Amino acid sequence: MKAIQISHSQELNIIDIEKPAELKAGEVMLRLQYVGFCGSDINTFMGRNTMALNPVIPGHEVGAVIEAVGSDVPAELKVGMVVTCNPYTNCNKCASCRNGRVNACQHNETLGVQRNGAMKEFIVLPWEKIIPAGTLSAKTSALIEPMSVGFHAVSRAQVTDVDTVMVIGCGMVGMGAIVRAALRGATVIAADIDDEKLALAKQMGASHVINTKTEDVHQRLADITSGFGPDVVVEAVGNPFTYQMAVNEVAFTGRVACIGYAKSDVTFQTKLFVQKELDIRGSRNATPQDFRAVIRYLERGTCPVDSLITKVIKPEEALDTMKWWSENPGKVFRILVQF
Repeated sequence: MKAIQISHSQELNIIDIEKPAELKAGEVMLRLQYVGFCGSDINTFMGRNTMALNPVIPGHEVGAVIEAVGSDVPAELKVGMVVTCNPYTNCNKCASCRNGRVNACQHNETLGVQRNGAMKEFIVLPWEKIIPAGTLSAKTSALIEPMSVGFHAVSRAQVTDVDTVMVIGCGMVGMGAIVRAALRGATVIAADIDDEKLALAKQMGASHVINTKTEDVHQRLADITSGFGPDVVVEAVGNPFTYQMAVNEVAFTGRVACIGYAKSDVTFQTKLFVQKELDIRGSRNATPQDFRAVIRYLERGTCPVDSLITKVIKPEEALDTMKWWSENPGKVFRILVQF
């Protein structure tokens, strides 16, 4: 069967690998229809993802149908059902797993990063990792995982309807945070350097937008929040500048939820941690509850799904597309590979 393989040296190849044969008890075979390229994949391609195998079959944003089921699989998982998958592993032994937060497993291996992923025609997974996509199409289902990461950050920040929330970074993950904060009744401020993304953020539920490249962020926030600053800041970029912005601009006694991985060390005025008595919380991956919440949201039909999909390509177009993405990093929401 056909698969995409990328290396850390800007190489991408279409390879032929064996199709999974016999299913073991508890396993489900998926026929992949759409798989998303994400930020970790372009970082792998550019040689910046130190966590990824080299080379690796990428892909953990899945829209698929069930091709076959093994024995001891729940009856509700039926052949032909549209599904996505939980792409993370959990060891059930580390401190995170012991505390019930398996999404942050110390020994997690995400599909397409620490282990070969789903960018191929078929994949076999344990049934526990299969998530039925309800009434969604396979194409829309490929958006569930990245949005769920943003949903999870809002849960980590314990956002409520009395909060003003600034989301820094309006990529797919940031859009997920914007949506869930708005669904919880919060006033949402979207911040990015791209006006097109900011316009879409307003469609997704942001009440205010700030272009951090052309506007005075501090003054805009003071105007919007009557001088208090946002109660919650979600950092969804992974840049030293945006991390510093989050800590500098969040309100006294506010919460900062950190999603992005900065590629270099970040220098903070640590006095602000103490003076503001801040809660600074990491947010990693997503939980099954976050996946279900995204599915419920998407089933409403109000999400501008087509605007979130930058391109749909065939596997043979992947190399040229990754080269284009590396030259136009600010213009991409999601690129889906159609199998």
